[in-house]
Amino acid sequence: MSEHLSEPPSDLSHLRLERPSEGVVLLTLDNPDMRNAMSDEMTSSWVRAIDALAVDPTVRVVVVTGAGSAFCSGGNTSWIASEPDASVDHLRARMMPFYRAWLSIRRLEVPTIAAVNGHAIGAGLCLALACDIRYAAAGAKLGLPFNKLGMHAGMAGTYLLPNVVGPAHARDLLLTGRVVEADEALRLGLVSRVVEGDAFLDDVLATASEVAATAPIAARLTKIALADGGHADFESALQWEALAQPMTLATADLQEGIAAAKEKRAPQFRGR
Repeated sequence: MSEHLSEPPSDLSHLRLERPSEGVVLLTLDNPDMRNAMSDEMTSSWVRAIDALAVDPTVRVVVVTGAGSAFCSGGNTSWIASEPDASVDHLRARMMPFYRAWLSIRRLEVPTIAAVNGHAIGAGLCLALACDIRYAAAGAKLGLPFNKLGMHAGMAGTYLLPNVVGPAHARDLLLTGRVVEADEALRLGLVSRVVEGDAFLDDVLATASEVAATAPIAARLTKIALADGGHADFESALQWEALAQPMTLATADLQEGIAAAKEKRAPQFRGR
């Protein structure tokens, strides 16, 4: 079956979907006046965009960033304060679909990168944590200050944060609610790289292009192997690799990769 470029969803609100280079999709949260808070319109657009990307075979990596000075200031929770008499059941019925909508990025089989260009706060940081890799611009601030607002963490923050930074740092960040600068986020393992200057997004997109140029089948299987903290134990890793590696050895991409290495050229992987 030949690859085809799926039509991107039309009339997205508070969200932009672009294809800056082959195999790379850039999703930009685009509500800068509200510091890219997760509005109802943005949430609906996000679901439509992820649904489209999930079935597009030409997508090899997805980058998420924010318009303006912020990555994402979190959920638009003004409605919670406006309903002081709302029941737990009512609030839960609203929160669960919101969580699932934004965390749907986790079901993409391709690598995902959060380009944290500015503040990533609360649910906004949870979105970044739901991506496979996080890069931060110098000056970005990241935190989960839920307790300081009088609420428990949401959007899988109590699962995603320990998975990324470990339980000790997760307790520190969640219980204090403190917001950390990009450099400390790097030391904590919250992000993998801090990029200085105005070239931040260009740098991240260049890395995304490198990821997109790797063998797609191998990349997808590697993502599965590393999901949710990786394998349960050493033997599980060996058993998985003894199946997953032969799957890649049987592909045309493997022959292309070996030929390209011998010929000292860039491989042209086709995902087959």
